[in-house]
Amino acid sequence: MRNILMGLLLLCSLPAVSFGLCLEHEILQIAEREYPADARMRRHVYNKQLTACRYMDNLFESDVKDIAYREYPGDYSMQKYTYDKQLIAKQYMESVDDYEIEQFAKREYPADYSMQKYVYDKQVTAKQYMRHQDNSAAKTRAQLEYPADYAMQKYVYDRSLNN
Repeated sequence: MRNILMGLLLLCSLPAVSFGLCLEHEILQIAEREYPADARMRRHVYNKQLTACRYMDNLFESDVKDIAYREYPGDYSMQKYTYDKQLIAKQYMESVDDYEIEQFAKREYPADYSMQKYVYDKQVTAKQYMRHQDNSAAKTRAQLEYPADYAMQKYVYDRSLNN
């Protein structure tokens, strides 16, 4: 009976071992590709990639993981970096208060939280800038040209003042 249990445990663990070896081989190939002549750097890259791969395997935000996988399909370290950056941006975008600009940013970059954050911040800054400008003719022209894009309003406004 004990031999049967040991055999079953061994069979259950084989897929995980096989997957791990396959994954380790893939990571080893990444390290060898980056540093074919430097064993110390290969070991460093290997450890960094393996750590990042394990990190990525334990994440739950699938939409954010998809962005990272799509941007860096063969680089676990960059996937981890991208995931962390995108997750922070996603959380930021979930907390913003200007609905109009939030929707603008999401329309511009529906599948990239980091770019949504960038656009959102740029638009908020430009909206505040435009609120405090007093040349009504230039302001009206800019608003008519770009009614929903405050960054472009700012650009058109500033350009009209410099001409």
